[in-house]
Amino acid sequence: MSLTFAVGDLTVHRVIESEAPLFDPLTFFPKLDKAVLDENLSWLKPEYIDPATGQLVLCIQSYIVRTKHHTILIDSCVGNHKERPAHPFWSQMTSDRYEKNLAAAGLGFGDIDFVMCTHLHVDHVGWNTRLENGRWVPTFPKAKYVFADRELSFWTEKEKNDPGKQPWIADSVLPIVALNRHEVVRSDHQLNDVVKLIPTPGHTIDHYSVEIGKSGANAIIGGDMIHSPLQARYPELGMRADYSSEQAGVSRRNLFGRISDTSTLFCSGHFPSPSIGRFTSWGDGFRYTPV
Repeated sequence: MSLTFAVGDLTVHRVIESEAPLFDPLTFFPKLDKAVLDENLSWLKPEYIDPATGQLVLCIQSYIVRTKHHTILIDSCVGNHKERPAHPFWSQMTSDRYEKNLAAAGLGFGDIDFVMCTHLHVDHVGWNTRLENGRWVPTFPKAKYVFADRELSFWTEKEKNDPGKQPWIADSVLPIVALNRHEVVRSDHQLNDVVKLIPTPGHTIDHYSVEIGKSGANAIIGGDMIHSPLQARYPELGMRADYSSEQAGVSRRNLFGRISDTSTLFCSGHFPSPSIGRFTSWGDGFRYTPV
């Protein structure tokens, strides 16, 4: 599937910021047994695990959904000029790839009506703001930024109680709130008849996914509810940054159980290209097949 595809009457663009091997699987998934990993390497390589490094291949990307009335950006990646001491490979980036890929989709920063953050982790909020004359200003000048209520409260309180430990909140979320450019919603909010949020908590306290389209021609943009197809085969497999891996496993099993063996497309936040696929049943779990 190309970087631009249709879901019913909607047009969807993938805007990639980066795509590369990043983390060791056994570190990324702390409870993953090496024997289980080895058992699955035959289908994980080379697409999902890089044979040269043994690391997970991860894509950092936004999805842009164009409806008849709105242009909606879902998740805003890492961003430029951001100090990220805990993630040196993302710190102080100055790449023009994101902006160029946005332009390749025929869009500029001023064309976005809504920015939906599935959750408030470092690689999903970065382009919310950009550096201008030493200040963090909204990157998308006319957009409303849509945050889930409990998610925003959790991270705002965390930064308040431990200032500076969540730099991505300080530079990419709080400036939006200070300017009242945000909209706080429940994680089951419905924007219109073709765009609605689905609560998929666990990776963070109030993570949401976004369902677009209508029955028979729909897709779910899943944010970080899953990072690797290995978590489809083993839905209870948690990753290291989960708020509650147990709850994340329930979210995966519930959602994949609903859309497995149907026409519903799943648009993953971090699977390598093409990042879009469908689920079918596979033993006690699910098989992801790209399209």
